[in-house]
Amino acid sequence: MQDRMKRCTRRILVDLAAQTLVLLEGDRVRRRYRVSTARNGPGEQQDSGCTPRGLHRVRIRIGAGCPEGAVFVGRRATGEIHDAKLAEQYPERDWILTRILWLTGLESGRNRGGCVDTLRRYIYIHGCPDTEPLGVPCSHGCIRMHNRDLIELFDLVPAGTLVEIR
Repeated sequence: MQDRMKRCTRRILVDLAAQTLVLLEGDRVRRRYRVSTARNGPGEQQDSGCTPRGLHRVRIRIGAGCPEGAVFVGRRATGEIHDAKLAEQYPERDWILTRILWLTGLESGRNRGGCVDTLRRYIYIHGCPDTEPLGVPCSHGCIRMHNRDLIELFDLVPAGTLVEIR
């Protein structure tokens, strides 16, 4: 697996312990971002609320051209833009904002197939309200980023980009 990662020119490394996402080009750090992963910790089981580990790939990029703060439900832009008033109106909503990088697992039995399938678990790298804390695990399994950071990352990574979560 490690050789496969190093051969890829541009790749993403998510460090669960450090709550960081690093965009690498070869062995060079191109960008480093603070993120928030699952409050329930690492894990691969369906409905666990955990962030899956292992090797993944960006399968689908959603939201190109949408405004910062665009709200997504079921991977579709609702036409809403997140703000304090909307947040107050829907206090229990798990906000998926701005862009979505939908991940698919590459390791059969670990994060691909059956009840451990990352794609079927709807695990994304996505935007969250800028008021949400980063650097601490708070998500329901996805990898949350602040919106401007996500826009920058989205513009730098095509579909097919390898993502290692460890």
